[in-house]
Amino acid sequence: MPPNKKRPEWAPEDAHHDFTTEVMPGVVGGHDGMPGMSTGPRKPRPPKPVLTPEIGANGVLEGNRTILARAITMIESHAPAHRATATELLRLCLPNSGKSVRIGITGVPGAGKSTFIEAFGLMLCNRGHKVAVLAVDPSSSVSGGSVLGDKTRMEELSRHPSAFIRPSPSGGTLGGVAARTREAMLLCEAAGFDVILVETVGVGQSEIAVRSMVDFFLLLQIAGAGDELQGIKKGVIEMADAILVNKADGDNALRAETARGEYNRVLHYLHPFTPGWTPRALSCSAYTGKGVPEVWDLIGEFHNNLAASGVFEKRRREQSVQWLHSLIKEAVLGRFFEQAAVQALLPGLERAVGAGEIPVAQAVEKILTS
Repeated sequence: MPPNKKRPEWAPEDAHHDFTTEVMPGVVGGHDGMPGMSTGPRKPRPPKPVLTPEIGANGVLEGNRTILARAITMIESHAPAHRATATELLRLCLPNSGKSVRIGITGVPGAGKSTFIEAFGLMLCNRGHKVAVLAVDPSSSVSGGSVLGDKTRMEELSRHPSAFIRPSPSGGTLGGVAARTREAMLLCEAAGFDVILVETVGVGQSEIAVRSMVDFFLLLQIAGAGDELQGIKKGVIEMADAILVNKADGDNALRAETARGEYNRVLHYLHPFTPGWTPRALSCSAYTGKGVPEVWDLIGEFHNNLAASGVFEKRRREQSVQWLHSLIKEAVLGRFFEQAAVQALLPGLERAVGAGEIPVAQAVEKILTS
């Protein structure tokens, strides 16, 4: 064996020379016609500057996507050390927010939400809009992790210079959204994005939290997903401002048109969630692009009608109040569990309840009066 080569230490001494790969040390001068490369230690990258509220706000207002992404990470952080920075950052950005059209998009898994959002977003970008997509990915109830694959599915939109896609884990938050989706919307608006698309996780009939944070609520359906009675059930359908039957192409086109007619008949019997607006059902093919422009036309009509009647501004004010109540509940609950007395008492009560020694109601009363 050449002196500059050696076998791994686990290879038997008497093994044939073909038994394992030979290891050769790194080269400094190049070999086989390739330029030489240094094998010395690489220069460490300079550390990123600390994201202060001023640096974050200035970067967001300048439309710096890197700073915007870091700012969203900051507000999503659960670390107590980040709370003050995130709060001040939002305060600085707030005067420049509120100028976008906020659209919530939900639907059952497999309805083609990501495919539709890419086709819809590309159409808007090509018309001169700046589009931000806040895609919420379900978190595992076992490991707590998320795949965050929505950005991968929107490959073409993610490369467009007028688009910004931010996947976030739901983190166990109910309602199909993430815990800081509202705050992320404000930062995107401050960065100059005039259309905000919030894609929820694949939801059922009761997960409607996105309704309380957007202007227009779009429900994606597919033909053949259930009988017509599914459309009459209370829940997510009665909250929608429009129903869009996706995948209306090929052999499925006729079934999609039939489903669209059925949903229009169903919507006729439901009380509209938005005063002064009658929800409608449309059909489209996100794959071919057919019917996608009509969705934006409908949203434009919705916005103009509600802005003229004052419903639009009233809804924004009501949503801000709902946001206030949501944060109060979150803060009170968090500070409750941070109290030393609660942390000392809770493990014993958990063991007693688990062993069936005391009723749950009694345990709750005991910890609240401690």
